[in-house]
Amino acid sequence: MNIYVGNLAWEATEQDLETLFGYFGDVKNAVIIKERKTGRSKGFGFVELEDDEKAGVAIDKLNNTVFMERAIIVNEARPKNEPASE
Repeated sequence: MNIYVGNLAWEATEQDLETLFGYFGDVKNAVIIKERKTGRSKGFGFVELEDDEKAGVAIDKLNNTVFMERAIIVNEARPKNEPASE
């Protein structure tokens, strides 16, 4: 399952995400989205966990928790063209 992680600290690294989510299962991929011109973090990223059930637990446990002094937003990632469900 692909997980969206928002409100990241500017200094957070992909390794930081791998470590944080690694407590819940095997991390297939972790990426922080960056500005093309500057290379600076946009403050969000994505983590992909092997096991969907463990990914669900990670979302439940980590959403609205403090990571690197910021309250992070963690939820299931949606495809870019899919609107938010209300």
